[in-house]
Amino acid sequence: QVQLVESGGGLVQAGDSLRLSCAASGRAFDTYTMAWFRQAPGMEREFVAALRSSGASTYYADFVKGRFTISKDSAKSTVYLQMNSLKSEDTAIYYCAAGLPFEVRNGASYRYWGQGTQVTVSS
Repeated sequence: QVQLVESGGGLVQAGDSLRLSCAASGRAFDTYTMAWFRQAPGMEREFVAALRSSGASTYYADFVKGRFTISKDSAKSTVYLQMNSLKSEDTAIYYCAAGLPFEVRNGASYRYWGQGTQVTVSS
């Protein structure tokens, strides 16, 4: 069993930066692929970024490439999402997920989810 708690969301202006954190408790943090998804009002949940358990492979949605960076600190069992050059269209609830997916972009492949943290970007 893994519990995930996100933090770091807030209200920022376009062009600003935020760093989201996802603290994991439970066992075997480093065996899971960790990912971030987001869901805007009235929209489907969408993949944002993922990091394989080895830490060697990262994956990003096209709309965040070059702006967002996923990383982890295994000593703290925490995964981060550094978000730079934020845009109004980045406004959403951001969710952390953990699992053993074959396809990292498929949300249904993740077993554990956090409660989400709101990110609002004003223009």
